[in-house]
Amino acid sequence: MGQPEHPTALVTGGNRGIGRAITAGLVASGHRVVIGVRDISAGEVAARQIGAARAVALDLQAPAGFSAVLADIGGVDVLVNNAGVLIETSMIEDPGGFHTSVQVMMLGPFQLIRGVVPHMRAQGWGRIVNVSSGWGSFAEGLAGPGAYGVAKAGLNALTKALVRDLPPGVKINAMCPGWVRTRMGGPAAPRSAQEGAETALWLAQLPRNGPTGGMFRNRKPVAW
Repeated sequence: MGQPEHPTALVTGGNRGIGRAITAGLVASGHRVVIGVRDISAGEVAARQIGAARAVALDLQAPAGFSAVLADIGGVDVLVNNAGVLIETSMIEDPGGFHTSVQVMMLGPFQLIRGVVPHMRAQGWGRIVNVSSGWGSFAEGLAGPGAYGVAKAGLNALTKALVRDLPPGVKINAMCPGWVRTRMGGPAAPRSAQEGAETALWLAQLPRNGPTGGMFRNRKPVAW
């Protein structure tokens, strides 16, 4: 088996911002793309606007529904864990914000990875891209506000450690898009969503000799 001619990709939070740019880029390169969204109406509008994509209701805070969604898709070849939340409250004063951040940006991605691996194992090929941040890097001071940096640091750790457990042919990497003009990044950010998506698109389409277990920015390795 191996890499399918038109891989099926699941992009969480693919209806706007960086996720939408990743979705559009994968569609342009011949992927069958499914965007996982909390608001299915907004997702369906985005899917129609992008073209050659469809939306499914996927709430990262409701992992009990993941299996049904993945069964409906029928096998995910490329998983892009893009969805995120930015909760800036104190972790001590707002433990609910902490739990939400960790579920959406670490536990949810891990649970989705476990869900897609059987299909990837069966065909001997798969690509997993975790959209992370320098704010989750110890080398950059773990500077994320509230629980954001903690959750992204956990996602980075998963990326590095899961290499040991993934089957042959399956690659997993994290990437930092930089400061991007999105609803989360704000209008003052210097990078467009398309620029922020470039490294994720590269990682989603790595050749067999491409890297795994790394963190990248601008297609170059960066410190954890």
